[in-house]
Parts: sequence; C-alpha cells; structure tokens
Amino acid sequence: MMPFADHSLARIPQLQNFILSLSNLLEETQDESIIISSGTVFMEQLVRTDDWLPDAFAQPDPGKYQQFLLYVDPQESFSIVSFVWGPGQFTPVHDHTVWGLVGLLRGCEISQAYDYNDEGILIPSGPAVTMMPGEVEVVSPTTGDIHKVSNGLNDQPSISIHVYGADIGKVRRHIFREDGTVKEFISGYSNPPVTE
Repeated sequence: MMPFADHSLARIPQLQNFILSLSNLLEETQDESIIISSGTVFMEQLVRTDDWLPDAFAQPDPGKYQQFLLYVDPQESFSIVSFVWGPGQFTPVHDHTVWGLVGLLRGCEISQAYDYNDEGILIPSGPAVTMMPGEVEVVSPTTGDIHKVSNGLNDQPSISIHVYGADIGKVRRHIFREDGTVKEFISGYSNPPVTE
C-alpha cells in the first residue's frame, strides 16, 4: 500500500511538515500525553490555513459523511484523513479505540462527548463543543473516546483533518445505539480504490 492516497498529496508542504513532525515524535516517544500535547501543536499548524487540501478530498456526499484517507504511515502507527460533512450530517455515537486529534479546516463542527453514568448507561457528558477553523479536539480511550459529531452548518459543508494512532480505516470500533446495544464496525475509507 502506498503511504499517500494520491501522489499529489506528497507535494503539499503543509502535509509533508505535519507527517515529518509526527513521525519524528513517534520515534522519540510512545507516551500518549506527550504525543497529544505536541501533536496538537502540529495539527494547529496544519489547519491554520485552508488552502492546501485538494478538491478530490473535500467533496461532500449528499447521502452520508465522507472519510478520505490522505496518508497512512508504512508501519500503520498513524493515519491522516479528511472528514467531509454535507450540510446537517452527523455521526452516530461512536468510539475510536486509539488516540486521535481532530483539527477543523473549514466550516463548523459540534462534538458531544458521552460517558457511562453510575448505572452503566451511556449519557451525554458535559456541554457540546463547537469547533471553528483552526481549533483542535482530542479523543483517546484514556481521556474520553466516545462522542457524536455533526456539521454545525445546515447550508454548507464542513471539513476536518483527523490523525489517529493507527490505520483508522482498519480499526474495529463501536457504534452505541440509543437502545443500549453496541454494534462493532470498521469504517474503511471513502476514497475510490487505488491501483499501484
């Protein structure tokens, strides 16, 4: 598998700098708190400007949100995706099972965290967080990994850039339904198949 989903992505300086910085960090440490702290700075730099993401990885689908793979580390120690939301689209309540950083590139996203109460029922935890361009949110099994995310705009797409501590398209994760049942899923990617 090629690390970049498309050869054109390898020529984007902002993305190259992010990959190099994160790769170097992961060679130096596996301490999640350091990865998240330093990685947040790297993500803030990546989403500071909205002039680098190719249109092919920024296209909404009227029927569902899109998760486009941009890059996966050859050892699958991290992956980078663009998440594209059509107007009003949202996820189910879900987890990730690995650390992740979400940087808003364009539009507005609303994230509602969930946690289990004393009776073992999954409920919203705290107020919803509204993210604007340039802002970064953290997900992690150690600090809070279950949430529901929606496009905060009803009239235009929103786009966020995500980095996860694995090839997220292959990770077994969970959807938490309102009736209390849990469904396992593997997200895959919205990219068309790549031929090498």
